[in-house]
Amino acid sequence: MPKDVYTMADLRDWPAVTAAEPAPIRLSVFGDPVRHSRSPQMHDAALRAAGIDARYVRLHILPGELEEALRLLPELGFIGTNVTIPHKAATLALMDEVDPAARRAGGVNTVVVRGDKLVGYSTDGPGLVRAIRDEFRAELRDLRVMILGAGGGAGRAIAVQCAIEKCPRLVLVNRTYLRAVALAEEIMPDGPVEAVPWIEEALGSQLTRVDLIINATPLGMSGPSESPIPASLLRPEQMVYDTVYAAERTPLLAAADEAGARGANGLSMLLHQGALSFEIWFGRTAPVEAMRKALEVGS
Repeated sequence: MPKDVYTMADLRDWPAVTAAEPAPIRLSVFGDPVRHSRSPQMHDAALRAAGIDARYVRLHILPGELEEALRLLPELGFIGTNVTIPHKAATLALMDEVDPAARRAGGVNTVVVRGDKLVGYSTDGPGLVRAIRDEFRAELRDLRVMILGAGGGAGRAIAVQCAIEKCPRLVLVNRTYLRAVALAEEIMPDGPVEAVPWIEEALGSQLTRVDLIINATPLGMSGPSESPIPASLLRPEQMVYDTVYAAERTPLLAAADEAGARGANGLSMLLHQGALSFEIWFGRTAPVEAMRKALEVGS
């Protein structure tokens, strides 16, 4: 019987475990946790729209299982996989080849099987560029940006993309201040980038010169939490993008509403990351509207 989430044990016995699947499983997302992921509904819709006889599933892979899981993909007939928390950096180190943009971003979220080799890409940064255009009718390259959680993972990928886009101002904020400092020095040593500590006074002085605030932390993903920035520090002319795509309005987006600022959650980034992954896997334009409609169901 098809499962909502498969495991490493399933992957080791894949032909028997997936015998009841209605179509061959050729794509997946690796994560820990992964049950919350909406990627299967989006990618299955894309595969149907494109007339491709394949399915996309969730695979709950623990950190110690990652290498074995990746190495099984070629022999099990996978086209590739997406990779989410906490595996992006570790996946980069396990690739046979890595796209230069993914290497600079410090992580891989899209893996392609080419023969017996695994090739890694990152669609995080480019997906954000499309999402900001989609949500705010603005170009990332024109905006002064503050990133919350700019120490690793998605925050690092977004910061690197801002450097690539040559944003006129970039403010990196991280709970571990020295990680933000190191990232600032690495990605834009001579550019308009500044690392600041995560304290209200420092944020307040920086926010007067910021157009777009991006939350790249898990704050708001589950359970009660406070907004990482209080509404009193936000201004109506600002844009707030929360990469979290929880069903409920996140605390940060609630603060944006209170301040009269424009806000959007991470579903659009997930959509455009997924569309870029599809284009990498299949070498053709993704059916973005079919993917969007699938994501909107239940959101």
